Amino acid sequence: MGNPSEVSSAHRLSDAPGGGTIAGFVLDDHGVLSAWSASAEELFGYSAADVIGQSAVALWPEAFTEYSGSTQVSLSGHPAVVDLPGRCPAEVAFRTTQLLGTGGSSSEGSMVIAAPVTLSAGTEGQAILEALFTQAPIGIAVYDRNLHFVRINAALERMHGFPAEQALGRPISDVLPGLDARAIEGRVKRVLETREPIINAVHHGRTPAEPDRDHVWNVSSVVLTGPDGNVLGVTDLIIDITERHQTRERLSLLGEAAVRIGTTLDVERTAEELVDMLVPQLADVATIDLLDSVLDGAEPGPMGAGPVLLRCLARKAVNTVVIGGAPPPGELQNYPPNSPHVQCLVDSQPRLIPALDPDTEWLRDSSDLRIQVMREYGVDSLILVPLRARDTTLGLVHLYRARHTDPFEPDDLVLTQDIVARAAVCVDNARRYTNEHRAALTLHASMLPRSVADQSAVEVAHHYQPSRVHAGVSGDWFDVIPLSGARVALVVGAVPGTGFQAAACMGHICSAVRTLAQLDLAPDELLGQIDDMVPRLLEREHSSGSGPAPVVEALMGSTCLYAVYDPVSRRCVMASAGHPSPAIVGRDGAVSFPDLPTNRPLGLGDPVFEPLEVELAEGSTVVLCSQNVLRHADKSDALTARLSTVIAGHSRPLDVTCRSITDLIAPHLTVEGGLAVLLARTHSLNSEKVATWTVPPVPAAVGDMRSLVLRQLDQWDLEGLAFTTELIVSELITNAIRYGHDPIQLRLVLDRTLICEVSDTASTAPHIRRAASTDEGGRGLFLVAQCSHRWGTRHAPAGKTIWAEQILDPVGSGEVAAQTGAS
Repeated sequence: MGNPSEVSSAHRLSDAPGGGTIAGFVLDDHGVLSAWSASAEELFGYSAADVIGQSAVALWPEAFTEYSGSTQVSLSGHPAVVDLPGRCPAEVAFRTTQLLGTGGSSSEGSMVIAAPVTLSAGTEGQAILEALFTQAPIGIAVYDRNLHFVRINAALERMHGFPAEQALGRPISDVLPGLDARAIEGRVKRVLETREPIINAVHHGRTPAEPDRDHVWNVSSVVLTGPDGNVLGVTDLIIDITERHQTRERLSLLGEAAVRIGTTLDVERTAEELVDMLVPQLADVATIDLLDSVLDGAEPGPMGAGPVLLRCLARKAVNTVVIGGAPPPGELQNYPPNSPHVQCLVDSQPRLIPALDPDTEWLRDSSDLRIQVMREYGVDSLILVPLRARDTTLGLVHLYRARHTDPFEPDDLVLTQDIVARAAVCVDNARRYTNEHRAALTLHASMLPRSVADQSAVEVAHHYQPSRVHAGVSGDWFDVIPLSGARVALVVGAVPGTGFQAAACMGHICSAVRTLAQLDLAPDELLGQIDDMVPRLLEREHSSGSGPAPVVEALMGSTCLYAVYDPVSRRCVMASAGHPSPAIVGRDGAVSFPDLPTNRPLGLGDPVFEPLEVELAEGSTVVLCSQNVLRHADKSDALTARLSTVIAGHSRPLDVTCRSITDLIAPHLTVEGGLAVLLARTHSLNSEKVATWTVPPVPAAVGDMRSLVLRQLDQWDLEGLAFTTELIVSELITNAIRYGHDPIQLRLVLDRTLICEVSDTASTAPHIRRAASTDEGGRGLFLVAQCSHRWGTRHAPAGKTIWAEQILDPVGSGEVAAQTGAS
């Protein structure tokens, strides 16, 4: 640069009007600055001494690249714009004008006008529009009033895979046949008519850019108007939200799966819920195969090298033709050993096969009808996921897609694994419940009588109504127990709760009742013994240091009703431990409820169970229920009236009446309440089948009693039992005379067996023993046991009765007599 003092004043330009906004300087024919204005000095920061004599190309190479006089004008008539951040605060625009000599002679250089760039509103809008159509990542489409494309930006070209020059002037349906053109045109037309924008409309479809994959777009439409307010067209702003939409759909599907899968504790129902979730949301075909042992509730073992027994539990397809020819659910499945299905089960690793090769060995060689049908349908994409819970494989889930849908992707496999993992827990819970439930059912069924033992005292009908939870396992039970002397015990009870614990608790009580019943205890004594058993069980559990087991705790509060009916006296003695009174229906149909003290339930600290004795007419019906629904406080209650009508129906068979009562009561039970109903229609033994004698307390009376017994057997045509009966009567009467107290009574009862009973008022009972060869006595009860089918002792409030029963089989009795005589 030269010294400023050396610059001639001729080289300085005066400022233009309004100085400070426009700067000017002059270039000679060689592009060298020859004149410099004060405004230029202010704009660029250079003094005249700094720039005079300098080349414009050197100072501003962006604007003066190849200076050649009059050609120094920017393209398209626009000024050249240069960013000079180092010397001035803004962009600068240059415009060059040729200077002519006098009379239009040759050029004397150029006049350059420079000014800071300030965009006008129109210029700014143009710049923004250009940026949107060339650089914006969102798709932009402009339609005219005839719904034809008039402009498309570069992003939309990439999205749709359709060149802009081929789309302009054409309708939507011609440009993008893979989309729902009717819906798009309807939306654009609505914006044209209403001038109201439509924001975030969603469209699905396929485009030439990716013809094999579905896409989802978010579209917002606004109307275009001119300066005069007239509508020119509509602009669409389009964003591809396929991945976001798929993520949202997957999360929604996971949430829905958590709600819809596992609504029951049933393995088959859970599998059906799983396939309903997978088809059609995720696959065209879905199949759930479970190991055969899982369906039985068993614990599945490890996978070995041998064949894997899988049973199809549920399947679903968009097109039912695919599964129409396949074996129905429940059939065993046979997969080739080299198939990915078997490999997936063995190594417990999922498989994703985006495209199935039809020439794959396991596909080509498979004779499975299902695989053949799927090949014909065009299935070519496969996902396999082992159904695992608690590190145990329960089965296999396999999904298929046909060629007309997108092949499976890794994200689909992840989603399937998440859904299957949740379903596996539900299946395993159902399996474990099935196992526990079957054990509880087995235990419960073992406690209930499968058939009532032969006896003549009552005609019996019974029915068990399961509860509506835990698949019907509750603590409701009943029993019919034949007793000595042709009597029968009727028992009904209820244990609090449901499930395995209730069934196990019921087993405790049932076993105790049956055992104590064989001792011929009175009803109140029997309940007292059971009531005493409950705290002893609790004490035993506490003494173990682990606290009472839930099964034992459930015994507390159990109820029981025990009744003994004697067909000879037609009297029924009953006692209750917190259980409601039975209903008694006379032959005339009248229903009554005995005033039986209910007392407290078992184990609650009340050892007294007051009995009640009632006389029942021939043909009376005793109705016992495990729930207190027979008797309501309101006697006018409609249910009570209907029950009375049903119970009083003597014209119907007893089992029909029993079922009618159950059907009437069942809707009024609680959700957890089961119901055991026992009906007993009484019979009596007429006097011709009972013979009773008073025995004098002298040894000589034994012979007289034998004679009376033999005469009675002749009347009953039981001569074949004469010898054994004579022996039994002799031994029992001898013991009563020797060890008992007056009065002594002998009774013969002819029922299904011949019953011999000897009663006295002594409370002590004889005991059987094996006599030594040197003993003179002690063989009496041993002989009684050998001659009878069964024998025993029962106690009364005053005294005891020794009884013995013989089967009404003369041939068998003769054999016993011969054996006894020989001994």
